[in-house]
Amino acid sequence: MSERFFVEQPIEGDQAELVGPEAHHLSHVLRARRGEFVTLFDGTGFEYRARIESIARAQVSLSVLDRSRVDRELTFSLTLGVSLPRGDRQKWMVEKLSELGATRLVPLLAQRTVAEPGAAARERLRRTAIEAAKQCGRNRLLEIGEPVEIANFLSAAPRDAERWILHPHAVPDGWISAAAAPRFPSPTARLPATAVVIAVGPEGGFTAEELQQSLALGWTPRTLGPRILRIETAAIAIAAQLVGSSHP
Repeated sequence: MSERFFVEQPIEGDQAELVGPEAHHLSHVLRARRGEFVTLFDGTGFEYRARIESIARAQVSLSVLDRSRVDRELTFSLTLGVSLPRGDRQKWMVEKLSELGATRLVPLLAQRTVAEPGAAARERLRRTAIEAAKQCGRNRLLEIGEPVEIANFLSAAPRDAERWILHPHAVPDGWISAAAAPRFPSPTARLPATAVVIAVGPEGGFTAEELQQSLALGWTPRTLGPRILRIETAAIAIAAQLVGSSHP
């Protein structure tokens, strides 16, 4: 696989342009030259073999030689609603979820949420998703959604999807204890759904009210075991197990 670059606009016809960070990386970091070949992708599921025609200060023009649909996605859509951690832990989580094939990441606003990403922060996470897709060979990006209140996330999830809410603790009556909560299916279990939606809570977990609401809406409680995991660890661990469950 040659060097991969992301094109912001869907590629149509036999010409493409790289701008911004992608053009800078190709021209200034890799010091590419006219006539060299690269692989482009535009988030539509296609890969494009392209030849560099010209390099300007902030733009690279390329001729598109051929295109092919290369599918490296999961066999189901995977949405994770996550009450984001602070700082660089967000970036690390996005990178790993991208590599694992997650479809969408929705920042959750729960009662104990500590980080609400603004537009600039979400754009930085999107850039992380682009870099991860370039590295792992995905031709579709992990979508970074806008922040959503937990109540709206729970009620909006499709009823025909597998809907799981993670929580490690025993909580007041009406919830299920950590010991009794269903464990995540083993990697040998096959998933019946074409869509899986996971809710991962903040540090300190979801509140009893939030957990009760999820039960009332038909969500299934899940635990990843007796240990208390960090937010990003839980999100990555459940995505990894889902990936294992999706293969024979």
